[in-house]
Amino acid sequence: MALKIQVVVDSVRPHELADWWAETLQWEVEPQDGDFIRSMIEQGFAGEDQTMTHRGHLVWKDGAAIRPAEEIESKDPERRILFQTAPEGKTVKNRVHWDVRLDGRDKDEVRSELEARGATFLWTARQGPHSWHTMADPEGNEFCIS
Repeated sequence: MALKIQVVVDSVRPHELADWWAETLQWEVEPQDGDFIRSMIEQGFAGEDQTMTHRGHLVWKDGAAIRPAEEIESKDPERRILFQTAPEGKTVKNRVHWDVRLDGRDKDEVRSELEARGATFLWTARQGPHSWHTMADPEGNEFCIS
């Protein structure tokens, strides 16, 4: 049986970064169950300090996940990116990054849209007939668009 994998991204503000990437990839932020969170607090398994309100909903403070819209209700999603709290900001180049395939969209137009939403253009590279832009998300994590 094949193993499943999720990508985990350390983040200073995981909920905001999850929102940004959900919009970028046209995915959805995974809903969190406010009633369950409240019950964990009431039973003493969690404290109020482990929660926050984000976009009007009670959520766990330390993480937020995104999935493709067609997998948002799945109990066992095939694709998932989890953004989790890390106390320090990013200071060096990523050892792993992801490539966002644009399915025929113009990469310069997408670059401009992403920059307008807080991404940073880093450089353009080319290999043979293929070229791509390397960008950084609002917290500095590198990714490519092609």
